[in-house]
Amino acid sequence: MTAITPIHVNDVVTRKEGHLVSDMGGEKVMMSISSGKYYNLGSTGGQIWELIAEGRTLDELIETLAAEYDIAPDQCREQVVPFLEHLLREGLIDISRGE
Repeated sequence: MTAITPIHVNDVVTRKEGHLVSDMGGEKVMMSISSGKYYNLGSTGGQIWELIAEGRTLDELIETLAAEYDIAPDQCREQVVPFLEHLLREGLIDISRGE
């Protein structure tokens, strides 16, 4: 497993190009063209995928999702960061270091 640098609140998260994405029964599924791997992002993961289309800071992403799902930001962060780290390890997203 590849070690990754922790994602910080001001880091900008964007999705990489080169993936086929489709809605299937309310969940997003994706195929990486380069690796041929399939991913089921689920409904919440699909929402995250949509939100990072234009790039968002981790803080903006957490704020948006916490409000949308009516949960505490800390609880949201505990769930979202490991998901983003997984996407990063799979080469599906980019992280640009914020200030």
